[in-house]
Amino acid sequence: MSARPARRRVAVVGTGAIVTGSHLPALAAHADRTELVAAVDVDPERLDAFRAQAPGDVAGYASTDAMLDAVRPDLVLVGTPPSLHREQTVAALKAGAWVLCEKPLCLSLAEYDDIAAAEEASGAYASVIFQHRYGSGAAHARDLIASGELGAPLVAHCQTTWHRDAAYYAVPWRGRWSTEGGGPTMGHGIHQYDLLLHLLGPWAEIRAMASRLVHDTESEDVSTALVRFGSGALATVVNSVLSPEEVSRIRVDCADATVELTHLYGHRNDNWTYTPARHVAPARAAAWRTPGADVPSSHTAQLGAVLDAWDAGARPPGSGQEARATLEFAAALYKAAFTGRPVRAGEIAAGDPFYSAMHGDHPDWAPENPRNGPRLECSQRVGPPEV
Repeated sequence: MSARPARRRVAVVGTGAIVTGSHLPALAAHADRTELVAAVDVDPERLDAFRAQAPGDVAGYASTDAMLDAVRPDLVLVGTPPSLHREQTVAALKAGAWVLCEKPLCLSLAEYDDIAAAEEASGAYASVIFQHRYGSGAAHARDLIASGELGAPLVAHCQTTWHRDAAYYAVPWRGRWSTEGGGPTMGHGIHQYDLLLHLLGPWAEIRAMASRLVHDTESEDVSTALVRFGSGALATVVNSVLSPEEVSRIRVDCADATVELTHLYGHRNDNWTYTPARHVAPARAAAWRTPGADVPSSHTAQLGAVLDAWDAGARPPGSGQEARATLEFAAALYKAAFTGRPVRAGEIAAGDPFYSAMHGDHPDWAPENPRNGPRLECSQRVGPPEV
């Protein structure tokens, strides 16, 4: 029997809520396979508080470069604001470390291709956190759909209807193209439509709308899309931060069954339901029940999948074309919404303005554009802005 690989030496970049609340528990759950050795944060007090909370002797650094030079970790977990992701991910890859980065992995397809080039040069890999793919309920649903057991996928709905108030957008980097990359299309709904893509496979065409209805942001606060998949299935996608009753939902109507997921920020097996078509025999439908093992969607589950891939010498899930496809979907949604034209998969390439930025330099949406300048307060508006 071959020896178990040594524990991977891990560093975290950023020590805010997502790292303490999600990455630290994931590392604890995989303590037999990982060892946290370093943390980076520009805020000394926050860094000290994290080091006091973390297990073991965790070295502290004020910069990613200083940490990489001194520690040479095997794996870097990136939990900083989105505008820093590309630079920090590329630096870690160049140092030979694998990366597991919070969404979005970067702010544009151009930035993604920089990361892909760094992967190619280093032989290391960068994955993006899309933890909803890794729950046992999602894995089970994907297997049933992919095998044809539920019949051909026909119609789908993907809903992220959340609520964020003005205080949320008072954080300086939120709602700005240069620091967040977009609105709920990039920062909130991306988890659900990534799972939709995981379940249904490649998309072919998208038509969309977006607007700023409430918040004084550069980016949108709501977007909607109509999507045609390569299989021929049609779907609707809604991304909102304006919705008092918050829910995350995916529904896929196949020829023989409807499969539905309803949750908010994470799912277990009980969040999935299967409704058989009238012609389906009860014994067949009974076999669709979710598996006995109940693995919640979580950073813990995704970190385990990354470590499994590393042990197997394989590209980790959530990297490569998987990661790029979800980012391309976001860029295509924005392009379709801002231009009013359908966008086909693969059409956004170097030279297209939506390749370099999600706003595509569109006159109604580009930052620091006179038409995108001082905005009315909610009480002063008489209708939605131009799209």
